[in-house]
Amino acid sequence: MTSAAVPDHSWLLPGTLMPTRAARRTPRDWFVDSVLFLAALLWVLVTHADATGPGPQFGLNAGPHWLEEVDLLAGLLVSGALWLRRRWPVGLAVATAPLAFFSTTAGVVLLVVVFTVLVHRPLPVGLALVGWNLLSLPIYLVVRPDPTMPFWASVVWTALFIAAVVAWALFVRARRHLVLSLRDRAERAEAEQQLRLDQARQLERGRIAREMHDVLAHRISLLSLHAGALEFRPDAPPEEVARAAGVIRASAHAALQDLREVIGVLRAEVGPGATPERPQPTLGDLPALVAESREAGVRVGVVDEVAEPDTVPAAVGRSAYRIVQEGLTNARKHAPGAVVALRLAGAPGAGLAVEIHNPRPVGGGPATAIPGTGTGLVGIAERVTLAGGRLEHGPDADGGFRLTAWLPWAAR
Repeated sequence: MTSAAVPDHSWLLPGTLMPTRAARRTPRDWFVDSVLFLAALLWVLVTHADATGPGPQFGLNAGPHWLEEVDLLAGLLVSGALWLRRRWPVGLAVATAPLAFFSTTAGVVLLVVVFTVLVHRPLPVGLALVGWNLLSLPIYLVVRPDPTMPFWASVVWTALFIAAVVAWALFVRARRHLVLSLRDRAERAEAEQQLRLDQARQLERGRIAREMHDVLAHRISLLSLHAGALEFRPDAPPEEVARAAGVIRASAHAALQDLREVIGVLRAEVGPGATPERPQPTLGDLPALVAESREAGVRVGVVDEVAEPDTVPAAVGRSAYRIVQEGLTNARKHAPGAVVALRLAGAPGAGLAVEIHNPRPVGGGPATAIPGTGTGLVGIAERVTLAGGRLEHGPDADGGFRLTAWLPWAAR
């Protein structure tokens, strides 16, 4: 038996969500209420017929004739009042409480009211109602003595029957609490899962933004380098001017394309199983990166000692690419004209080592320095740490700058 309206929610478990307004009866509620009403009405008719007949047929408690007429009217009224038990169970319990002293026809209604209050209202209220019925039991047996059973036997038997109803009601109450608790737990788990998905999206977008910082810093440093060269040498041959302008145009186009991709990713709603479109370089893209730097006028010497480069994991290769990209970008910014030495070494099981070194710059460079945020190495350090590797950087004894990194590369 479920209640459609629960004005007092103090008995609920913490976090339980219940309707704030009375809900409509469901088809199941109509069926249950109809069965209870018919059962109560049938009990009224049977008990009245037995009490007013030539002799008790069912061993029910008899009383004076006038009391039977009053009992019949009371039984009919409270049977109809059963339709109100979902909205006002406590009020119905208070209204029917005096019937516990004398009424036989209201027996089914009284048990249904006790059951409803125990299930749907605070437990102290239900237990108080049970106590009232137990205290009124001796008075009822005095007014309506049982013709087939001694007084104390009748008290014990009726008390046991009430105890069975109470036990059933407490079982239903505990089961409802369990269902509500499990439902609330499921709703919270779903909300937490959605929160984790939202956090994963934000973390992914932040990672993409940090990665695009490395890409755009590389592109824009090339633009600044060539523009500075044109400004520093306005009398350069037309061929060099055209070549520098071509590199500037290509770098600007690539930077705009990368920026368009990252803005598209950050604007889109990335699903839990979606892979955002963004540049995903690998170790095999390093020659193109070195060639691009050489075209920009940076002298780069490469020593490649990587065994089985085709087996380098994509994540390791991508991290190595970003490390080299940041190292070349910093060399162009802070050591223009210096020769950059790049060394790669590693094998499965031994890890992948990346070393970038440039000596102290000699002579002057472009008049305008390339600006930077100073967070490139911080981002690289975070990337290497998350990958489980090590990163060291700083000036060496000769005044140059050295950047070394080691990334784990599991054996096959």
